Amino acid sequence: MDDLADLISPDAALTGVAVPNKKALLQQLAAAAAGLTGLEARVIVERLLERERLGSTGFGGGVAIPHGKLEGLGHVVGLVAKLAQPIDFQAIDGMPVDLVFLLLSPPDAGVEHLKALARVSRKLRDRNFIAKARGAGSPDALYALFAHTDTRDAA
Repeated sequence: MDDLADLISPDAALTGVAVPNKKALLQQLAAAAAGLTGLEARVIVERLLERERLGSTGFGGGVAIPHGKLEGLGHVVGLVAKLAQPIDFQAIDGMPVDLVFLLLSPPDAGVEHLKALARVSRKLRDRNFIAKARGAGSPDALYALFAHTDTRDAA
């Protein structure tokens, strides 16, 4: 499966996200994810920050995949955000991040979580795909790009 439609919904794509730093970004993403999942934003932020303490989820090329497992989720949930301005994310290559895919999973979703992470990572290592995502001018365009296999018409 090449698209990520099973992980994100149309209201899980954000563009023009303006934040000064990594912590503010994670707080804003957690607030958006709380609206999608019904979980408390505070709990989501705590889990994301806990994961970041193990090592940055900024994997290079201006992209990050913050992720975590949370009680109360019935399935893997994703959210994609394009930032208005790149921010320092302590990424492995030192580059600031401007494209983020948040991935949240139930605690018992071991293999499912890893497979989703691998699919998202694979997608976000494709330079042509990243260029299209950075060019998406609206949340709808960004969602369409991630949700559909044929991305030529999405951007």
